[in-house]
Amino acid sequence: MLHEDMSISKKLLKHLDTKKVKYTVVPHKTVFTAYDLAQTLRAKLEDIAKTLVVKADKNHLIVVLPGNRRLDFSKLQKLVKAKKVDIAKEDVMQKVFGVKPGALTPFGALYKGAPVLIDTALAKAKKILAGAGTYEESLHMTVKDFLKATEGKLGNFSEKSKIKLQQSQNHRIKKSQQH
Repeated sequence: MLHEDMSISKKLLKHLDTKKVKYTVVPHKTVFTAYDLAQTLRAKLEDIAKTLVVKADKNHLIVVLPGNRRLDFSKLQKLVKAKKVDIAKEDVMQKVFGVKPGALTPFGALYKGAPVLIDTALAKAKKILAGAGTYEESLHMTVKDFLKATEGKLGNFSEKSKIKLQQSQNHRIKKSQQH
């Protein structure tokens, strides 16, 4: 469970260390969306791991796609062989996953082994920024380490979005923050 001050949970840090992945904790101003994170850190949208909760029939899945893409419901429906696929309601975040809306990490093992699906478009990035379970911190890691830590299955379920950032400079991440 997350601390009241919304700092990264010890459970998440332990999970990452157990998986033996390298990551950098990146502090930033409060953000609620992948777009806001990219704007704040001057990162590319395609390098932001956007994490969504989807209801496929009666099951909840964690789906992760690049910030510059949007969910293609028909592709996801075919991939998971569901009759109905939809974005889960916000109260599901608290009821099912025990987190505030917008604070879900893509690491399904932290949520009773919730299935994680990762869009293949995200695997094209070298390094990504992923949610750390707070509104003020993110995790920077290689895609290889991200895939290892999420234990997610790759699939093609996104489509291009027309969203563009206002600037395109990359954020420099301090070496002193790496783990």
